[in-house]
Amino acid sequence: MRDPAHTKSVGLLLGAALCWSLAGVLFKHVEWPGLAAAGGRGLIAALFLLAVSWRSLRFTWSPLQLGAAAAYAACTVLFTLANKMTTAANAILLQYTAPVWVALLGAWLLGERTTRADWLTIATVLVGLGVFFYEGLQIGQLAGLVIALASGLGFAVMTILLRKQKDSSALESIILGNLLGFAIGAPAMWSAPALTAPGWLALGLLGVVQLGLAYLLYAKAIKHVTALEAVLIPVVEPILNPVWVMLDMGERPSQFALLGGAIVLGAVTLRALVAIRLRPSV
Repeated sequence: MRDPAHTKSVGLLLGAALCWSLAGVLFKHVEWPGLAAAGGRGLIAALFLLAVSWRSLRFTWSPLQLGAAAAYAACTVLFTLANKMTTAANAILLQYTAPVWVALLGAWLLGERTTRADWLTIATVLVGLGVFFYEGLQIGQLAGLVIALASGLGFAVMTILLRKQKDSSALESIILGNLLGFAIGAPAMWSAPALTAPGWLALGLLGVVQLGLAYLLYAKAIKHVTALEAVLIPVVEPILNPVWVMLDMGERPSQFALLGGAIVLGAVTLRALVAIRLRPSV
């Protein structure tokens, strides 16, 4: 029999990816530099998560809780910086090397073995993302590439450490990570120009929906999926991102984008269906 909790968690991961994918279109309407926008988004997300879950929170300040928070802040802040220092395509593609890191570290830190099918899925996803972003990729801008790769490593470490908290609560680490992201971006916010009303609306949606709600769903899902599933299934996010930009600004995807998107969606869908089918009920 299928495990209903696992099946529900796959749906929660897809919901988180849908929320994450709004970043591109919303950031376009925030008139702040990237680091300032990341700090403001982190503060709003932390306040949102505190408001909706304060009754059940338990901050232990353990090394595991703090480590996951630091990895979360590294993932979100470094990705914002990478977007300013290299192309968006480079940043997204390199951030989604996270499944490789999880596959390499997961067995050691979590005892979750990576199968040949998992490695095949990872390879297919990376090829699909490469095709999808082919026209936007650039070899130069070495510093931006390194930072984007570090963001992917941060995403992987965050996922593994959140997964290790599956028997407690991962949400506290996420809140602390958002507050740390705010602290890092606060100096840039202080010197940033005043936002317009549309800018404040976009920043609010970034904090509440794109980050806060997304990680609320992610924290619930991480209890019932493997760490690799937690980074592979949401890989549909970069495919959805330009869809919202297209609807908002009329940008049309190229044939390469359509082909790459089909490869990624096919690989992720097959991986999710197989995982649901094979996961026993507990």
